[in-house]
Amino acid sequence: MGLTEGHQAKTVWENPAEIIRALAPENPVMVFAPTILQARAKEFLAGFPGLVTYAVKSNPDEAVIQNLVAAGIRGFDVASPYEIDLIGRMGPMAARHYHNPVRSRSEIAHAVGAGIKAWSVDSNSELQKLFEQVPADDCEISPRFKLPVLGAAYDFGSKFGASPELAADLLRQVADRGYIASLTFHPGTQCTDPAAWEQYIRTAAEIADMAGVRPKRLNVGGGFPSWRVHGVEPDLAAIFDLIGRTAKEAFGDDAPELVCEPGRGLCADAFAIITRVKAVRDGTSVFLNDGVYGGMNELPVIGNLGRLEVLTPEGKLRGENGHGRVVFGPTCDSVDRLPGELSLPDDIQEGDYVIFHGAGAYSVVTNTRFNGFGELRQLTVMGFD
Repeated sequence: MGLTEGHQAKTVWENPAEIIRALAPENPVMVFAPTILQARAKEFLAGFPGLVTYAVKSNPDEAVIQNLVAAGIRGFDVASPYEIDLIGRMGPMAARHYHNPVRSRSEIAHAVGAGIKAWSVDSNSELQKLFEQVPADDCEISPRFKLPVLGAAYDFGSKFGASPELAADLLRQVADRGYIASLTFHPGTQCTDPAAWEQYIRTAAEIADMAGVRPKRLNVGGGFPSWRVHGVEPDLAAIFDLIGRTAKEAFGDDAPELVCEPGRGLCADAFAIITRVKAVRDGTSVFLNDGVYGGMNELPVIGNLGRLEVLTPEGKLRGENGHGRVVFGPTCDSVDRLPGELSLPDDIQEGDYVIFHGAGAYSVVTNTRFNGFGELRQLTVMGFD
């Protein structure tokens, strides 16, 4: 077997540097470290004081689902019929929470047929649709409420969530109709400050008091941060501790069971994107073979991935990062630019590789293939060192 054939047949690589040395990839490569994904899942399972469910939308790759099931994840937050069926096939014994609070009647019918037992809602009109189609037997409906956002990268409340007063009314209706009455919220995304959950949990207790209903469960949403900034690793243990303590303080002895639904917080750090430098324009701006129409689609909204390294074609690290540079993607569109500037080595050259770590969430699924770019191969690695 020749060298090229051997490389083509290889299924697990040591690290991104080995891929660069062996394959010199011309197109972007998404590298996946299953060991990191499973370790993060076990960190959630050991630390979070309740049920851990994975938000499938963040990365529905089948290898991700397989590894999460193998690590012990037994619940999934599904937002569409496709995701309902995906988890039904890959995790048939797992709980599926259909927590997208707005659904067509045909989507509700599909979910009922698939055996979905957990739903969220944030309006009277949507609640009536559930009452019409969802049997009350052993089914949970969780009103979703919202508060002004603190410490989140962007605001889910601009699209979803009832006021606390409306949530109390919805909770009372759910209980009166014989469903399992629970509550849910989402504090935002990339919440590095544990306080993002505290006011939500205390407000959940106030909603329960207004409704005169003790919720069976309280789903504290996602928002758990990934490691995006070099030198600033999120403290998940502190977040888990505050959530548990606040729930006990707010609800007392009658505290609901806790549920969380991390997406980014589980999958992001298990992936990195290897991009190649197409050009360094007159020693200033840098052009990459991937950008905001590809695997970095969400960066203009949430901000740059600050954990990056630059390697030569031989897989050697370039020098320390220097002054900020404007970074463009490959398309013939001026919007294809990473936000702000990125600190890159002064000696960066055409043909070098820029590796963005923590790229596993909202990347593969949002790749558009605009302008004929966006080919994104996925390879498996033992780790990123």
